[in-house]
Amino acid sequence: MNDFLEQGPKNPIKIQDTTFRDGHQSLLATRMRTEDMLPIAERMDSVGFWAMEVWGGATFDTMHRFLGEDPFERIMLLKKYIKKTPFSMLLRGQNLVGYRNYADDVARLFVDKSCEAGIDVFRVFDALNDFRNFETVVERIKANGKHFQGTISYSLTERRMGGEVYTLEYYIEKSKELQAMGADTLCFKDMAGIMAPFDIAKLITELKKVITIPIHLHTHYTSGMASMVYLEAIKAGVDIVDTCLAPFALRTSQPAVEPIVATLFGTTRDTGFNLKLLLEMDEFLETVAPKYRDHLSTHRMSVIDTSVLMHQVPGGMISNLVSQLKEANALDRIQEVYEEIPVTRKELGMPPLVTPTSQIVGVQSVLNVLFGRYKMVTNEVKDLAYGLYGKTPIPIDPEIQKKILKSYKRGQTPVTGRAADYLEPELAKAKAKIGDLAKDDFDLLIYAIYPTTGEKFLKWKYGIEERPQAVKPKTLEDIRKEDEAMAAAIEQVCKASL
Repeated sequence: MNDFLEQGPKNPIKIQDTTFRDGHQSLLATRMRTEDMLPIAERMDSVGFWAMEVWGGATFDTMHRFLGEDPFERIMLLKKYIKKTPFSMLLRGQNLVGYRNYADDVARLFVDKSCEAGIDVFRVFDALNDFRNFETVVERIKANGKHFQGTISYSLTERRMGGEVYTLEYYIEKSKELQAMGADTLCFKDMAGIMAPFDIAKLITELKKVITIPIHLHTHYTSGMASMVYLEAIKAGVDIVDTCLAPFALRTSQPAVEPIVATLFGTTRDTGFNLKLLLEMDEFLETVAPKYRDHLSTHRMSVIDTSVLMHQVPGGMISNLVSQLKEANALDRIQEVYEEIPVTRKELGMPPLVTPTSQIVGVQSVLNVLFGRYKMVTNEVKDLAYGLYGKTPIPIDPEIQKKILKSYKRGQTPVTGRAADYLEPELAKAKAKIGDLAKDDFDLLIYAIYPTTGEKFLKWKYGIEERPQAVKPKTLEDIRKEDEAMAAAIEQVCKASL
């Protein structure tokens, strides 16, 4: 056992749970329903988590679009059962919980209403690490007396930290910027699971020399390195890590909490968690998990994606690429796309591959392979090249930028200011369009952020239109009947073969 963990003052590692957000987002397409969270909500509250991530990311989109649930109501309902543990959400800076930058008036109202609903900790990140895109939301987070977690999207230029862009110095300078902005904690968000254990140990060690706020680590198990990353980070003195209850952990989700609790038991960094309680909640999740099994990826035997160690493409981005190529009847060309991605990414300013830039780079890479380089260009790529997403980590290739903006509606000269400064206020127009269908500001935000699907949801919510069968929950009885039918079919096949 490492002497640091055996002797010295107690310094329990703090843990944020992601079961109710990133866990099922990563494994089950964000399909977990509120009704399956409530039975263990009070027990989750008694574990002692630093916070519980319950919202943000894709939950807002999936809930209203596919589950027919009101995103804000989930927070309010969970708050009735979880009264001690702070609620955390993932906020995409000026993107909020959508896929584009929204005007400042939408951003301000969104933060205010999220605070009112029950969010305590805002993990704010930007796909380009352009912290100007934090300014509006951070002002409102602070005004509401909530916790601002300044977040850096972790990426690599090459296989290990270093190279042209994503160096130790890059991350230290970005960390200093966030601390100067008033961040209460500093988070590194590794969406692709590409952190290397010794890189992170070195990064944490060096950051502890210059950063005074707590350091939080978020990674995914995709490459298989995540638990090793956490152990090295814990030894180096990281303050908080993200984990998930075992049934919704591993694969492209976070490391499981139970092995970490067992590993650190009796050390200076012992979590103090009740392992028996965690295992009881695991058993409950196992009983409801079959409802969502259709969304679990089963096309590979391995629970880790070793190829990500080479191409560094996040799991969600891979699924989008596969979907696009299938539609074009060109799945056999996916290797060409993998080879194109780093080239396109560098030409577009080397953005971290996280929503929405992962989709922007991915879609353009597919188009480049199928139709010729930049023969077809998406509107999002044009917006990126014009500067509407912010400043890219390195300049966009000037020749490529010129080609992309050749017939762009806003002009051919890119802007360099804060992205949202070029956006007109949106709320008044949204309110006029949706009219009385939006009963309050919560409804208005659902429509303002997702106009088409948001309006459809509000019609479901108020009984103007009936919810389609697709958004009605599958029950355990449905699963039982499916299993019985499958067993009967297998039996018939077996009898026929005898």
